[in-house]
Amino acid sequence: MSLTFRLAFRNLFQDRLRFVATVIGIVFSIVLVIIQSGLYLSFERMVTTMIDHAPADLWIVPLGTKCFEDPSLLDEHDREHALSVQGVVEAIPILIGFTQWTVPNGGTTPVFIIGSDGDGAGLHPWNFVEGSLAALSAPHAVAIDRTYFARLGITGIGDTTEIREQKAQVMAITSGIRSFTTTPYVFTSLDPAQIYVGTSKSRVSYFLLHVSKDADLIRIRQQLQARISKIEVLTPDEFRNRSRAFWLFGTGAGAALFVGALLGAIVGTVIVAQTLYSSTRDHLAEFATLRAIGSSNTYIYKVILWQALLSAVIGFTLAAGVAIVIVQLTAETALPIVMTPELTVGLFLLTVVMCIVSAFSAIIQVMRIDPARAFTQ
Repeated sequence: MSLTFRLAFRNLFQDRLRFVATVIGIVFSIVLVIIQSGLYLSFERMVTTMIDHAPADLWIVPLGTKCFEDPSLLDEHDREHALSVQGVVEAIPILIGFTQWTVPNGGTTPVFIIGSDGDGAGLHPWNFVEGSLAALSAPHAVAIDRTYFARLGITGIGDTTEIREQKAQVMAITSGIRSFTTTPYVFTSLDPAQIYVGTSKSRVSYFLLHVSKDADLIRIRQQLQARISKIEVLTPDEFRNRSRAFWLFGTGAGAALFVGALLGAIVGTVIVAQTLYSSTRDHLAEFATLRAIGSSNTYIYKVILWQALLSAVIGFTLAAGVAIVIVQLTAETALPIVMTPELTVGLFLLTVVMCIVSAFSAIIQVMRIDPARAFTQ
């Protein structure tokens, strides 16, 4: 153990109350950053969850569609135009829309309908805990996520209710399919979805296109645009990026989460800087002695930086423990907090940088000391 490390360690732990205050400040700020960043990542994933789980090579969407949840409509007859393009193998119609779910014990609540046929080629629920995809072929069958049982007044498979005054029966239950808008997703096949949403049989929201392996996507897109009016043809990545851009920046939600994380980092930096500065002031005589006996500036810098790094490691370790508990507690909620390995490493580096930046206020103070002060104390 180097002398600079030992000196830094003793400086930090000499006044335990001040050190505890420093650690609490770091933990508070890092936990705040983790929560805000974790919510941002969760939100970013959830806004594209349907696009991520839709097995499509191309999407045909209404002109001007901003995101997946934008309930614009296409003419289902356009499906024939799409299939007439060489290279297009399948064009699976999808219908989405908001409607009202009748809660069995009274009242109604909004839900988001997703209707699709096409067996495994369409947009269907996943992560089944009860029931199966085949069960949705039954009349009035719907699938919901168990996260929303209380909100929908459902207890399990077989429960019946009404959607837009039409019978619906829960025939499948999933886990983890949650909406970032907190409006529950309800999956069903295409025909009942059109009844639940209240659209005609000739109207759908999207077409999921499957193309042959050797197909030229650029040529297919150009021909689709030429044959079908008032539509856009997007790749999954383009649709994904468009949805993220709308929800994260077009609505201001992403900016709010980013600002929260930034404020957490600023608060932590200020707290650590104040504590390191105060600790250094209390040891000015010792630092003056070090300078008087010929210690180099580099040696003193190392002592202060070790103090900052020790604060960072201890503070981040405690913050990470708190964050893991929070992640587990929110895992089954409507908006879980996500903590990835990349986020963990990034936040550790942020903590180190935050503490090192804070150390400069102490370094400046020490460099102003007159070494003669050691002989006047």
